[in-house]
Amino acid sequence: MNWLRSHQRSAWIIGLTLLIPVLLYINLLISLQGMRQDYQSQIDGLEPRIARMQGLIEHQEPLGEAAGSVDKQVMNLVYAATAERATVSAALQTDVRQILVDAGLSVTNSQVLPVREEEVFDYIGVKLTVTGSIDALDAGLVALASYRPQVLVESLDVWSTRTSRRKVAVPAQTISATLQLLSLRAVQ
Repeated sequence: MNWLRSHQRSAWIIGLTLLIPVLLYINLLISLQGMRQDYQSQIDGLEPRIARMQGLIEHQEPLGEAAGSVDKQVMNLVYAATAERATVSAALQTDVRQILVDAGLSVTNSQVLPVREEEVFDYIGVKLTVTGSIDALDAGLVALASYRPQVLVESLDVWSTRTSRRKVAVPAQTISATLQLLSLRAVQ
């Protein structure tokens, strides 16, 4: 103890020098513990993903069959990828015109719209202007709903057609409508 009192400055230097490795060791242990917790949280995050993947592997066959049946149903609703865009556009325009004429409408204008290319499907559009009775328009829309490949009504504007005042008896109100129809063509 005598030495500590006489060499107090040296004792402090030696004590601090011995304390530095202890502090470094403690710091190392704390950082290793933090790294362990980070890795453990990453492992905990992977466990649900692994469980989902194992479930998919176990049910691979039924899922493949379900995907195949969905593909078949989709192919019934869209034009095949092997069909040319221009051919599909012309066929769609011709078929839709015929459906609407068969329903009792008069097609006054029809136009094939530019094809919109998307990742999975090409959007093929047709714009038509028709005149006729409201019942004929309703019958035409019902017939379009049952047409395959699927035809979607993108927009529909309906207005009544003016009649001259000279005609006294008009059996049914005549309307005009502009329909913008859309059908899909598979890309792949």
